[in-house]
Amino acid sequence: MKGILGRKSGMTQVFTKDGKLVPVTVIEVEPNVVMQVKTLEKDGYNAIQLGVFEKKEKKANKAEMGRAKKASTNPKRFLKEIKNVEGAYNVGDKLMADTFTVGDVVDVTGTSKGKGFQGTIKRHNQHRGPMTHGSHYHRAVGSLGTMLPKRVLKGKNLPGHMGVDTVTIQNLEIIEVNPAENYLLVSGNVPGAKNSLVLIKSAVKNSRKPNAKEVIVYEEETVVDAVEGEEVNETPVTDAVEETKEEVAEETPVTETVATEETTPVEEEKTESTEAEASVNE
Repeated sequence: MKGILGRKSGMTQVFTKDGKLVPVTVIEVEPNVVMQVKTLEKDGYNAIQLGVFEKKEKKANKAEMGRAKKASTNPKRFLKEIKNVEGAYNVGDKLMADTFTVGDVVDVTGTSKGKGFQGTIKRHNQHRGPMTHGSHYHRAVGSLGTMLPKRVLKGKNLPGHMGVDTVTIQNLEIIEVNPAENYLLVSGNVPGAKNSLVLIKSAVKNSRKPNAKEVIVYEEETVVDAVEGEEVNETPVTDAVEETKEEVAEETPVTETVATEETTPVEEEKTESTEAEASVNE
């Protein structure tokens, strides 16, 4: 049995190399500290107590402070016991996201979202009555029992508070493990709202063999990588500036000669036209 505490961050989707789309839930896994180790000789059963997410010392009592001091850590907000854990652990050890491997089948336990006070249609998935032809039964509870007991029998589905229940989704698969960024990708959806606490344990009713899926990973090229890959011209900037100045200096007299050559025939044409006009007037 393996287990770890995490925080539900949300859902996304990934693609496998087979071309399949897999919806996954992102679970943030901070270091889980072993706060207490229980043994069969002392406590009657084997288990470890994990603590996660730091808590302010002024909000912790003496027992929590003493337990945290033994583990050489700060008081933790959430504590959870996991029985029959594989391997030997000591107080103060840390469990990371790499506790599980890709392809492991797990059960995820969390607290469902609260829906408040709801009727039988939403709470128990009942059907409504006819909405036309003078019917007065639309979204009511319906029959409350027979006539003889003259009371409502136990177990009758009635309106009431919905949600905030401990729910376990079984036989989910670990799609990706990222210990560097401390998160897990679990196939499917898990109970609870965003940023809620979830418990991930090895599946109890699993009979499948681990079948790791190869996920397509997209790598983005940055500007720094592109510059490092290209060959950089080592010529200094000053030499390039001097070369441009020399080129400009060489091109300047060419434009002056062209301008003079073009302007001279225009003046000759003007003189010839004036002489012709003078002869005509005489």
